[in-house]
Parts: sequence; structure tokens; C-alpha cells
Amino acid sequence: MAKRDYYEVLGVDRTASDEEIKKAYRKLALKHHPDKNPGDKSAEESFKELGEAYEALSDAQKRAAYDRFGHAAFDPRTRAGAGGGFSGGGFHDPFEIFREVFGGGTGGIFDELFGNDRSDPTGPQRGADLRYDLEIKFEEAALGCEKEITLAKLESCTHCRGTGSEPGSSSRPCSTCGGRGQVLTSRGIFSIAQTCPRCEGAGRVIEKPCRACRGAGRQEKASKITIRIPPGVDTGARLRSAGNGEGGLRAGPAGNLYVVLHVRPHEIFQRDGDDLVCDMPVNFAQAALGAELEVPTLSGLAHIRIPPGTQSGTVFRLKGRGVKNVQGYGQGDLHVRVYVEVPAHLNAAQRAKLQEFTALCDASVHPRSRSFLDRAKDLFR
Repeated sequence: MAKRDYYEVLGVDRTASDEEIKKAYRKLALKHHPDKNPGDKSAEESFKELGEAYEALSDAQKRAAYDRFGHAAFDPRTRAGAGGGFSGGGFHDPFEIFREVFGGGTGGIFDELFGNDRSDPTGPQRGADLRYDLEIKFEEAALGCEKEITLAKLESCTHCRGTGSEPGSSSRPCSTCGGRGQVLTSRGIFSIAQTCPRCEGAGRVIEKPCRACRGAGRQEKASKITIRIPPGVDTGARLRSAGNGEGGLRAGPAGNLYVVLHVRPHEIFQRDGDDLVCDMPVNFAQAALGAELEVPTLSGLAHIRIPPGTQSGTVFRLKGRGVKNVQGYGQGDLHVRVYVEVPAHLNAAQRAKLQEFTALCDASVHPRSRSFLDRAKDLFR
């Protein structure tokens, strides 16, 4: 069966903002969630379809690829799947997407809405996602690079493999909560479920705690992680490093690490999308007589020829000398804007020669100045 258009699945226009897309997903995900529609295969399929559509349209790079190539953007047999500018090549668990949007994890909106019915609260639980802000050089953002970061985070204990029990020992159900991880407290006609104070919600009591992590199942460690930064990124870009977040509870899977990039300004270049702009000074003689100039680029020196009579503010374009598009759609240009540098200090001989040159000038030498003066005189006639 042919896939439906993702915008149609979420019920939004193709021009919808990120917030409108998120709001539409939240509304429909609540409606079709399997826990709200037990046994309804149609609702389950709709929920998976919503998760797939939201993952594609909530990511700027994936959305741009989808807008251009449609569903083929995520087919591994096509160009996009073979390196279209974003990692993954497929879609993830719709329940993970749902938890991310609704502030998932124990105690989040997901649990409040559905009572955490999908998973055993006393079983393995996924670790938290982490954010790391990374500052990189302008050239590193434009050309791409690899960076190694050191991050202190909770990781599954290698000695007990995250179980909290000393190898060879076991755990038993908590006698206080009967293995449920929660105890009920009566408040009149109401009963309130609270985390068991003895097992702290684990549902089991460790007979012999791990000597390395003291029964926690996790330890804080400094981890070195290599991040591959693709060419063309800019400030605000977010890279996902799967499985490099915090280790899970009770041997649960690790969360993800999200690296947010901050690009330092460059001394010479300014960025305009995928194009680069630089201001280059030339002296009076070069501008008047024309010259061949060496121009810096991100990949080395280039040459441009400026014609005689070049005026300040004239822009010359070097095609393909800008920044690679982060999604792989070509490369920008370098725009060199020249400005005439006026001498700041003149000696007597230089001043005399300049005055001699000025005396030789007529209207044909400075036509713009003469035109301006004539137009200014007309204002007072």
C-alpha cells in the first residue's frame, strides 16, 4: 500500500511551523495511542504512521529532504538514503518519539496519561538524554571535522552489568510492596500510589549489592566520545549521538546524547546561508588602473582580476568557493567586496604628487562626483 503524505497524516499544511507540527502530533498521538485503544489494530497502525510522519517533519534536515524527494528521501535504495545529509536512514520506535514530545520517562506526561502501563516500572528503564554544547571554529563548521569530547555521566556498572547485584548473587521481591515497586496509602475514600520506601520503586531487594556501584547499577564516569561534524553546519545545529546519554536503570538501554553546536565568528569571512562574504581593501592605484589580486578562501588562495576604474563596494563572485550545503545540495559562492583604502598619512612628496594629479583632473576623471555636484546645484536654483 502506498504511503500517505506526511503532511496529510498530521493534518497540517506544507507551510506549517515546527510548533504547529508538534501540536498536531500531540493531539493525534493522544487519540490513537494503543493504550487508549486496546486491541484496536487500526489505532496502532495510525499511531505508528503518526510517529513516522512526525520524525520526518520535526527535523529540519529530514523535512527539507522529504519536501524535495518525498518518501524516496528515506528509502535506503535512493540517493537520500545513501547519504542525503542526515543520519539514520530509517525511523525509530514511535513510543520513543511520543515520550520525547510529551516529556517521557518516569513521572513525565506519558506516565501521567497512561499510568506507565506499557512497561514494568520495576524492570529495566531507559536512561536520560543528555545535552552538550560544543564550540567549534568557523572552518570546522564549514569543512566538517571530528571532535572528541569528554563527558561525565552515569553509565551502567561494568562489574554487575547494571543489575546492582554482585555477580553470582540474586535479588528477591520486596516484602513491603510485594514486588510492585509502589505502596498504596489510603486518604479517605481515595488510595494514593507512592514509590515504595524500601526498594525505592525497584520492586526487588538486592541480597548482596555490587561492591563497585554499591547496588545502584550505575556509576559516574568520564567518557570520551567522538563526534563527526558534517560540513556546512552552523550555530544551533543539533547532532544526535545514539546511546551516549545516561545509562539506563536496572540494565536498561542508554539514552541519547544531543550535541548543540556554537560556531565562532571568523576574522575575514561572514556567512550568508551557504555563501561567504569578505571585504577586501585595495589601494587607489589598484582601483584606478586595475589589478590582479590574491583572495583568501577556505581552501587556499585564489585570484581575481579587477578592471580599471573599480569603485568601492564592487562585488566579485568566485563560484563554488563558499560552504557545502549540509544536506549535500551543492556548494555556495564566495563574494569578495572591494573597498578603496584612502591613505591615512602622506609625506610632503606624496602630497605634492597628489595635488599635481588633482590639478590634471577634469570632469571625465570623476564623472560621478561632477554629476552629484550638478544635481546638488539644481536644488538651490
